[in-house]
Amino acid sequence: MPVQPFMELIRFARRNSPFYRDLYAHLPDQVAHLRDLPVVPQEEFWRANSPRDNRLLTAPLDEAVVFRSGGTTGSPKFSCYTRTEWREFTTAFGAGLVAAGLRPGHRVADLFYAGDLYASFSFVLDSLHRSPVANVRLPIGGATPWESTAATLDEFRVQVVAGTPTTMCSLAERLTSAGRTLPDVELLLFGGECLFGDQLPLLKAAFPHAQARSLGYASVDAGLLGEAVPGDDPRVHRAFTPYTVVEILDDETGLPIEEEGVPGRLVVTDLRRRLMPILRYPAGDRAAWVARDAGVFRILGRAEEGVRVGPVSLYTQDVHDIVTAADAAGEVTGLQLVVRRRHGRDGLVLRLATGEPGEPGDLHTALGETVVKAVLAQRPAYTSATDAGHVDPLTVEWVRHRDLAVNARSGKLIRVVDERPQS
Repeated sequence: MPVQPFMELIRFARRNSPFYRDLYAHLPDQVAHLRDLPVVPQEEFWRANSPRDNRLLTAPLDEAVVFRSGGTTGSPKFSCYTRTEWREFTTAFGAGLVAAGLRPGHRVADLFYAGDLYASFSFVLDSLHRSPVANVRLPIGGATPWESTAATLDEFRVQVVAGTPTTMCSLAERLTSAGRTLPDVELLLFGGECLFGDQLPLLKAAFPHAQARSLGYASVDAGLLGEAVPGDDPRVHRAFTPYTVVEILDDETGLPIEEEGVPGRLVVTDLRRRLMPILRYPAGDRAAWVARDAGVFRILGRAEEGVRVGPVSLYTQDVHDIVTAADAAGEVTGLQLVVRRRHGRDGLVLRLATGEPGEPGDLHTALGETVVKAVLAQRPAYTSATDAGHVDPLTVEWVRHRDLAVNARSGKLIRVVDERPQS
């Protein structure tokens, strides 16, 4: 990473963003190395990044595109890009689509979701538009009735379908139930959530000649993270050098991991974004290096900052805050978010610790119901996904505090426990 542009970016952020000025107040005037900067504390980051009285942005919100990064109804989170930043973002990702399998002349259906400040539909469409290879773009969206979607795919003999695994599996289920297949589809480019092995037979039945591959790795808040790497493992990606710098940090020391195969927390620094600087920002995932010198890493699952359940994202701190507010009597002494996969669907379990869990039917059962209602009221997308059959219902599991999962080395509480298969 060139030292001079990096130092100038840090000076710019300190000079123009009150949040970064405060975060870096203890640092010397000149910072030459990335590891000299603290990792961004997400809770403070989002508190500063409010639509009104914003302390994160480096300029007034006069020219930008704004997307929702997730969050609950009571704690929404937004990400902003200038038109230049958005063009560079989608141009770089569009170039990465070639590694994902995009070929000249491919007819591509965009089945991601649009509206309500979601980024994925516009992001994929713009990335295809700016890809270095010619392609035909069909902006169908994820909420179109399946009959219409299938008809468009068939009429245009679409070769590439881009969408979340949940959307593609839902379409595949409809097609197979109707005794139909779409043999012209060659690629299923998925993003937004993991694709699990138990979903492949269904996709194969509906799209008999298609390969499932990662579209690439990005998020609306963290930006560019990794382009797809050809091969059998869709979790392997390559950092978008020179646009971003990816680091994998040790859970205990916080120091960058150099060895291959050692898991840690993935953080990203964007060298291009200035309106909303992203400097050592936790991407929300765990990863391990596959080839460190080449910037190739494997995604291992969600980190402590957030959790992805099917198509639904939740920030860990938001859930903690909701549970604390619902627990007026202070019965809950610990909380873990546990993600499980059963019958081909993801599901979230709130593991709540108390002194004595007691028997079903006691006050803990009532409190559990209160907690579930409170979380669903703040994250209605989970209810919608449950009603559509995309995820299992949200449940509560009562345990003693000593039964909570902890880090074997430090004894610290693990906030997110991902029990899904890691492939």
